[in-house]
Parts: sequence; C-alpha cells; structure tokens
Amino acid sequence: MPPVEPMLATSIKDMPGTPGMFYEPKWDGFRCIAFRDGDEVILGSRGGKPLDRYFPEVRDAIRRELPERCVVDGELVVAVGDRLDFDTLSQRIHPAASRVKLLAEQTPAQFVVFDVLALGDESLLDTPYATRRDKLVEALSSAGDQVHATPVTTDVDEARRWFEIFEGAGLDGLICKDGALPYQPGKRQMKKVKHARTADAVVAGFRWHKSGPVVGSLLLGLFNADGQLQHVGVTSSFTAARRIELLDELAPYRMDTIKGHPWEAWAGQDENTTDRMPGAQSRWSSGKDLSWLPLRPELVVEVAYDHMEGDRFRHTTQFQRWRPDRDPASCTYTQLEEPVRYDLHQVLKGKL
Repeated sequence: MPPVEPMLATSIKDMPGTPGMFYEPKWDGFRCIAFRDGDEVILGSRGGKPLDRYFPEVRDAIRRELPERCVVDGELVVAVGDRLDFDTLSQRIHPAASRVKLLAEQTPAQFVVFDVLALGDESLLDTPYATRRDKLVEALSSAGDQVHATPVTTDVDEARRWFEIFEGAGLDGLICKDGALPYQPGKRQMKKVKHARTADAVVAGFRWHKSGPVVGSLLLGLFNADGQLQHVGVTSSFTAARRIELLDELAPYRMDTIKGHPWEAWAGQDENTTDRMPGAQSRWSSGKDLSWLPLRPELVVEVAYDHMEGDRFRHTTQFQRWRPDRDPASCTYTQLEEPVRYDLHQVLKGKL
C-alpha cells in the first residue's frame, strides 16, 4: 500500500563488469511508483506525494496497459521531438485543473517502468531483480505507446555503447543492478554512472547561505552568439570554511548597485516571467529566498556538470577551480559538448 519509498542509487565513476549485473538507461524525469487496484490508480512521487492529478493521461494508460492489481516503479517522462525534455515535464505540475487538462493533451507524458514490486496478492520485494525483470516483461507484454518496459542488457560492452549513444536522446547515464538484488525501499543499493564534463563559466553574482553571512552559491553565466551573458545555473558545493574564504575572494568584484550589470534588466521583472532570471521563484523553490548580489562579470570558474537542459546546466554544478588565465568573453556555449542526436522512440521500443 502507498506510500512506498523507491530504491535509490549511488554514483560511481565507471561501469562495473561484475557477472550477473544488469544495465539500463537512466531516464531523466519524475521518479514514480504506480499502484493499481482495478480502476483505482495512484502515482506516488519519490517523496511520497501523489502525482496522479497532474498526469491524468498516464493514469488512464495504466488502467489500460498494466495488470489489474500491481505496483511498479518507473519514471514519468515527456518527449519533445526525439528527445526527453525535463523543462516541459516540469511545467506539468500546475495547480489549475484546466491547465492540467490542456497540458495533458498538448504535452502528454509517458511512463517508463523499470521494476515491479507486487503482482496480484504477491509482494516481490524479496524476489531477486533478475526474476522481477522477467515478471515485469511479462506484465507489460500488452502495453501500448504510453507505458514502456525500459530496455535492459547484461552485456557490459553493450552497456558502454548505450552510455555513449543514448545521451543524444536526452538520457543522462546508466543504472546498474545486481541480478540477485531484492527491492529495498529507501536504500541506495543500485549504482548509477552519469556523464561528467567541465566548462568555464563567468561568475556574475552570488547568494547568501542560509546559515548566515557567508557565500551560499555562485551564479554562473555563459555568453550566447549575440554576446549576451545568459544565466545558466549555480555552483554551491562548498564546505563551511570555504564559504567564509569566498567572501574575501569575491569582495573586489562586488557591486554597490545592479546598474551596468549584464542582468540589470531582470531587477525590475516580475518573478513569474518565463525569462531565466536568477532571482525568480519557481514551483520547486518553495518560497526560498533567491535574492542575489551582483558581481562584476570578470571572474571565471571551472565547474563540473553532467549535461545541459536547453540552455542551462540541468543540475547544480561542482566547483573545480578558479581560471584567472581565462578571458570572461571566451566563456561561450561553443565550448560545450553537443551529444549526437539519437531517436528516443528507438530506446522506448527497445530497437537498439
């Protein structure tokens, strides 16, 4: 019965070649455990909150395509063209029922299933993953175009090939599972391998840390083809001591006013604008103080990132080092790797 915590993964640097290992794509969406009992369907988020009101088309698809009584673990995703699009997916979380209905028609989500926790009256939590995988494939044998069983391979060389080519479809790595692994809710028993890259970015502002007057995060920018400095994300992985040190390092670049700053125009914008303004609230910020202080855009930092979502870093980046040898004007989008495009439909249908 819901809620059930999903089993989680620990990051590793390289693909394990251990015998009995299963490899599957790491989907970039909303983690979701789906419960079906006849016509009753509940979609539970990673934190246990219900998602079904936001994805009525997935709820209907589960009624059509999954066994009458089951619990499955998967990912809600939205495709735009031949790629996953997390920004479009995130817009599906909306308080207005009319908007939810419209988006369900305009940007329908799909449900990619990668584990089964129960079938009928049988709990499968203690069943080895290899057996659960067989039961999952059988359970989804009649699935259509909206519910999919994730592709899986036991060949580590094939897994490495997938790791390279699937990024072009918007996937961000691989999940590795021991075939003997039981399902352990809330435990980090799986492994994940993600793409890791570095980029040089301009530091154009910072935010205070919640603990007090020390640096919380650095606001990063890249120049687009028109020479405009675009806000692309933040880096914030600092120790308490390092946050204090950063105050002195940033002091020479602090500005008394936003006037003349590349992001000056954002200062007067409404927080609900669709522009990528650093201080804007979103459905994810939960009322956090996102105010920021401007810095002269003269500092360059090297950060590690996994992949881009549109024109921004998908996740918080990791500070590597200052780059005093780099000209801020050289920090452009052209330095970023562009993965080869790959048709998402081929991945969903297992035509690999």
